[in-house]
Amino acid sequence: MCSILKHLAATRSEFLSKNPTPQISSAFRLCTMASMFKLPANCVVFQQQRRAVLARAGTSRLDATGFNWKQRASSSSSSAMNMIPQMSISAIPNQSLEKSLPKNKIDIPIMVNSCSGKMGKAIIQAADSAGLSVVPASFGSAEESGQTVQVGANEILIHGPSERERTLASLLEKYPNLIVVDFTVPSAVNDNAELYCKVGVPFVMGTTGGDRDRLYKTVEDSLVYAVISPQMGKQVVAFLAAMEIMAEQFPGAFSGYSLQVMESHQASKVDTSGTAKAVISCFQKLGVSFDMEQVQLVRDPQQQLEMVGVPEEHLSGHAFHMYHLSSPDETVSFEFQHNVCGRSIYAEGTIDSVIFLAKKVHSKAEKRLYNMIDVLREGNMR
Repeated sequence: MCSILKHLAATRSEFLSKNPTPQISSAFRLCTMASMFKLPANCVVFQQQRRAVLARAGTSRLDATGFNWKQRASSSSSSAMNMIPQMSISAIPNQSLEKSLPKNKIDIPIMVNSCSGKMGKAIIQAADSAGLSVVPASFGSAEESGQTVQVGANEILIHGPSERERTLASLLEKYPNLIVVDFTVPSAVNDNAELYCKVGVPFVMGTTGGDRDRLYKTVEDSLVYAVISPQMGKQVVAFLAAMEIMAEQFPGAFSGYSLQVMESHQASKVDTSGTAKAVISCFQKLGVSFDMEQVQLVRDPQQQLEMVGVPEEHLSGHAFHMYHLSSPDETVSFEFQHNVCGRSIYAEGTIDSVIFLAKKVHSKAEKRLYNMIDVLREGNMR
């Protein structure tokens, strides 16, 4: 194996010196490795290389679990079984899909809070493509108050904290079918939800963090309709649902196994991934002992480029996750990955949630509090 890898490295260096473009580099890595191991090119995963690079990083933040990536890569015996289910999503808008969407406006006015942020702008663009009406108002910080943000054809006035309740009540009176979309910051989760419930406006919240128990109780006590999910990517949520089913039906199946988790997001994300927490919760039900504080957070752009393999153009917007399970004797290992580049996957899922919630409000559904799995089960997403 070592001689094969050495030959591959030498051949790769010679090839890339003549063909330095990223596209050719990527294709070379896949096709050459595939031919070496007689595998389809699309099945090749450079986990060994990534682990070795991680081991060389040597940062205390990354080594919080004491997991030696380099040692793990070299210690796998010939009898070890490595199962590597993966999901890699490039969240690039589908131009043909956008052209096929209806151009007429749907009678669902939405207010996108924190519209000056990248996620807010992505949601507004997705709303325009879907034919929803974006109201010309948004909540922001005190420093942003009074500023106007242009997103596509939408000119949106930002209101500061002191104007929130009065502004929201006025908007609800003007737009009776109003739905608020909240992708703000973790510290604002509970205050924002309490405001929406006090005024009586339905909302979709994708913001992570905050006191989640208090959040759900606030909504349940108010009887306001809401979709709350820390993960709005439909395909990722489907993966989470499958994990939940496995945890429910096979509790303790991974008892004794050790778990290492690494997640990488843009530097502006201050908290641990809500998706990672949900997956870890499933592994805990499956019998794995793991403390949330052991999650390895990668927020440094240079580390993301060199160690995680995030494309440079997506450093400002990505979500890479890896979960590595090892048996007590280290002869069996499992790896799960889901990698997202860009924000359109979340924006599209958010708009599906808005349309879903509008239908529930219109039908006066008995249930008021929903999550993204409820949206998936509805089965009529765009």
